[in-house]
Amino acid sequence: MDRDLLSHLPVVVAVARRGAFALAAAELGMSPSAVSHAVRIVEERIGQPLFARTTRSVSLTEAGKALVETAAPALQDIAERMDRIRSVKGRPSGLLRINASNIAIPLAVTPVVAAMAERYPEVTVEVFADQGLVDIVGEGFDAGVRLGEMIAQDMVAVRLTPPFSVVIVASPAYIGRHGRPGGVADLANHNCIGYRLVRSGALYRWDLIEDGKDIAMETRGSVVVTDSLAAIDLALAGVGLAYVFEPLARADLAAGRLVQVLPQTAIEEPGLFLYFPRRAAMAPKLRAFIDTAQEIGRASLRTPGRVA
Repeated sequence: MDRDLLSHLPVVVAVARRGAFALAAAELGMSPSAVSHAVRIVEERIGQPLFARTTRSVSLTEAGKALVETAAPALQDIAERMDRIRSVKGRPSGLLRINASNIAIPLAVTPVVAAMAERYPEVTVEVFADQGLVDIVGEGFDAGVRLGEMIAQDMVAVRLTPPFSVVIVASPAYIGRHGRPGGVADLANHNCIGYRLVRSGALYRWDLIEDGKDIAMETRGSVVVTDSLAAIDLALAGVGLAYVFEPLARADLAAGRLVQVLPQTAIEEPGLFLYFPRRAAMAPKLRAFIDTAQEIGRASLRTPGRVA
């Protein structure tokens, strides 16, 4: 095996994953020129270009795609085996990359990462916030965190939170000025804080229950956000009605800073899950994350009012 070729393969895979030399350089802690040099060496050894480069984009050639499809799983397997070997005489170590939705991070990821920082300092957890669904294997992540209904059947799923409802909330000041909606139809007369889906660009329709039936309600308002935490901040400021996961608003509801409206319309979500390919379950760093998450979950069940 050509040693130069082998040592530079991780760079090629990083460029393919990030779709840009500069982004790959930042991820690897290298300069862009060093990344370009590594790719050029591999291309010279293979005798074919691996990337089609323009001023705006970088894409894999047919040869590059074939190389990455072979090299990426092999490199991932080597990294996982090295982590297992290191853990035999010590503690879990290495880089754990997790792709999570913005909503999942405060609810299910942050408490686990905080605990792991104390228990497993040799593990570096990289949390990538992403509103859409991604191929976690193809994008180089160890695991993802999403609602249970969004997880592919071929993934192993571990529950991180109990099921929770989705609620409509507003500040007492807003209710004082505009009154409470008496039913779903009254939402048309209120300033509803919109939520735009980043991947599709569409405005999210509020999933509600009316007369025992599920409906998707189009809303209108003066503000549109792409982050539920921003919607809560705007609701607290008295701007309008926000549609959010109940755990995100729980503290503000308990303190009276927000009030729930139309509680009879609230749907229930299955909760958040950590998911990963079956082969990754043996990785000590991922096992440490799972064990920590489950311990935190058990503790939260014994402490009413806390988010799991």
